[in-house]
Amino acid sequence: MSPVSDEGLKGIVMAFDFDSVISPRAAAAANKWAGYPPFHFVGGNIDEQTLPVDELAAAVDRVIRREGHSMAKYGLEDGPMGYLPLRQFTAEKLKAYAGMDVSADEVLITTGSLQALDLVNELLLEAGDVVVLEAANYNGTLTRLQRLDVEYIGVELDDGGMRMDHLRDVMSKLAGQGRRPKFIYTIPTIQNPTGTILNRDRRLEMLDVAREFEVPIFEDDCYADLTWDQKRPEAIQALDADNRVLYCGTFSKTIAPALRVGYLVAPWQVMQHVLPLKTDAGSGALEQMVLAEYLPHHFDDHVTELVGILKKKCDAMAEALDENFGAAAEYSPPDGGIYMWVTLPKSVDTRELAVAAARQGVAINPGPEWTVHGEENRHRMRLCFGHPTLENIRDGVAKLADICHQEFGVPRRSGNVERT
Repeated sequence: MSPVSDEGLKGIVMAFDFDSVISPRAAAAANKWAGYPPFHFVGGNIDEQTLPVDELAAAVDRVIRREGHSMAKYGLEDGPMGYLPLRQFTAEKLKAYAGMDVSADEVLITTGSLQALDLVNELLLEAGDVVVLEAANYNGTLTRLQRLDVEYIGVELDDGGMRMDHLRDVMSKLAGQGRRPKFIYTIPTIQNPTGTILNRDRRLEMLDVAREFEVPIFEDDCYADLTWDQKRPEAIQALDADNRVLYCGTFSKTIAPALRVGYLVAPWQVMQHVLPLKTDAGSGALEQMVLAEYLPHHFDDHVTELVGILKKKCDAMAEALDENFGAAAEYSPPDGGIYMWVTLPKSVDTRELAVAAARQGVAINPGPEWTVHGEENRHRMRLCFGHPTLENIRDGVAKLADICHQEFGVPRRSGNVERT
């Protein structure tokens, strides 16, 4: 009998069924990457032309020649908290921009702000716990809490961000049930997805509520550097007299998302418990070194230029919505950032619209994926204007309006598109 060849064996041997051993805790299966669509209005991406490529390249050359040998050790010369010059710059930036009085020893460099979020969740949360947050919120936060089997309760927003009267109501109701949330999670400065900014009085009131009900606050300030007027209220952390606020931020939205450099700010009482949870042997060293070399000399000017470009894109998005959707699209222009939160007539289901739009090369975020009360927000959508060009925004919104009309009869057409 002739031996079976390797090729023959490949044809008759069945592949192992990994589905039989995958943990129930695993996330849903991902789709294969198929590239960016022609009109890409999702994701926290920023304008490619704003990346300071030449300056970053020069920073790489300088820092790698000067300190490159230190990459032979995990943590360089600075230990598990991250590259010291970057932590020092971050502390200085937070003082100048957000009024925060923190030292480099209270700053942990993370692999994007998402790792900061994961670390805080792992430190504080167990299945069955409760977190209180804005009712419209970052999808990544909601899905993480779902995977941890943590209940989250939404607080309503208005044009000024999280409503403090509703926050107090929610906390009182939970207290009446004998339940204490593990923390209040908030994106107070350029809230995602609504783009609102919580004013100083509300920040102080949030601290009062947190003090009354004895809970900490987790402040996610990822977009805070991108306000149109380059002014922002002091961080909640800066107003906190009780060390009850944990804080995270990122350089993804100001320099480059793919660098994956964020940070967590916490007192040592907390940080000493966070560090053992950061089991990745340290965030990427070269990224930290390059940013520390680049940022002290360029950050202010770079952000000023970036914000001006983003404001033009925001205006272009608003004009395109007005031109193509007219009164059928309601929105409050954001105070900064890269997102527009849009409300369509209730006859529109943006989950179905997203599927139909994707078939024609337009990507949007359906509202239910960005809210606690998903079904109530089926007619809302989040549009990102950070990455597309001005022309791409105009053409993409026009195409989206055509698709929406085909699927739902919205906006109505009578010769010309209705306008506000």
